[in-house]
Amino acid sequence: MKYINATEVLPLDLLSEIQKYIAGEVLYIPQPKGLKNSWGSRSGARQEIINRNKQIKSEKEDGRSIEELMMKYNLSYDTIKKIVYLK
Repeated sequence: MKYINATEVLPLDLLSEIQKYIAGEVLYIPQPKGLKNSWGSRSGARQEIINRNKQIKSEKEDGRSIEELMMKYNLSYDTIKKIVYLK
């Protein structure tokens, strides 16, 4: 979430009306419902994690141990176990 000065984006009459209720404070204006992106969808992080988890599962099926996967992917035992056995 980035900071934007209201004087740069709002019409003066709207800015004056908002200042009646809150002036000199930080105001959060949420996105309209339905426009919110899911976590990691804009940056591609979600897809990267999905691909990584598929690779981990595939390597485990090919015979690599959980300890080897822990070292390779720098994840905890429990995290590797969840990826391999719960998904």
